[in-house]
Amino acid sequence: MLHRSIPVGLALAALAAMIPSACSTSPPQCEVGADCASGVCESSGRCAPVSTTTAHDSGTTPTLDGSPVTTPDGGPSSPDGGDPGGDDTGSPVPLGDGGVCVPNDDGTIVREEFPMLAGLHANYEIAENVTVDTAGVTNADGSRAWDFSGALSGDHTVLVTTDDPSGQWFSSKFASATYTTKLSDTATLLGVLQGSQSALALLGVVSPTSGTGQTEVSYAPPADLMSVPMKLGTAWSSTSNVTGTAEGLVADYVEQYASKVDAYGTMKTPYGTFDVLRVQTTLTRTDLGVVTVTQSLSFVAECFGPVASVTSQTDETQTQFTHAAEVRRLTP
Repeated sequence: MLHRSIPVGLALAALAAMIPSACSTSPPQCEVGADCASGVCESSGRCAPVSTTTAHDSGTTPTLDGSPVTTPDGGPSSPDGGDPGGDDTGSPVPLGDGGVCVPNDDGTIVREEFPMLAGLHANYEIAENVTVDTAGVTNADGSRAWDFSGALSGDHTVLVTTDDPSGQWFSSKFASATYTTKLSDTATLLGVLQGSQSALALLGVVSPTSGTGQTEVSYAPPADLMSVPMKLGTAWSSTSNVTGTAEGLVADYVEQYASKVDAYGTMKTPYGTFDVLRVQTTLTRTDLGVVTVTQSLSFVAECFGPVASVTSQTDETQTQFTHAAEVRRLTP
């Protein structure tokens, strides 16, 4: 029996595809905030009312209303609600239909502060096969400061989207999917993901189109990529049997994900500086007796999701590594 597996580590890259921003699927009334008197172009492509009120922290957590975050420039909200490069502390992140999510910087990211929906997009600076400082600088209080704002060799800007799975060739196989997203800058495969009240799970991996060389593998049970609520010390894991076809050949292997929030601090990206939790994940794959290990680090901010991520080379043994297969950072 022939076997073919999805390249190790691709599912980890999908974690950086969830930064809220505007994306319209119908003829828009506006494209950027400058088109609107209110300065906000909503996800539907319509201008938000001038009288839209932004909420501030009142001791309760604002809820996401199912609409992506919008900003005056049509891209992800900058941390300070204004120009890139500011501080995200306590600043409201406007959502479509007038809702808001307010980072309260309490050290815990709850479901309402973690976007998991279709219709989002954001620009990332992506570099492959580079050296990066994942340790950061340790502060006196135990927090860390990471600076990923500088240029890396081979940097290029990529638009990352979360797309509606309905109507796609594989949609009947994954009826509970929330969105799909491209798994890697260097491959065309899509991750099929499900957002719930407690986790972001990987249901499967598929090729964009069907055919004799198609890829369609399912995870049983789904692989837990992120868990909410999360705070320093939160850990989760899952073991999945992965079966189906990969590039037209039989696929049958096992993947184990083990994740932990192992650090906290600030992450400086090309877009701005965010308060983040660092999620360290070890992916162990067993395929026909061959074991491969891939590490990843995701830097997650309240109301934004992952603002940066680093995926290791295959068979990396250190959880805090320096030689990366791919690095992503939020960029204007």
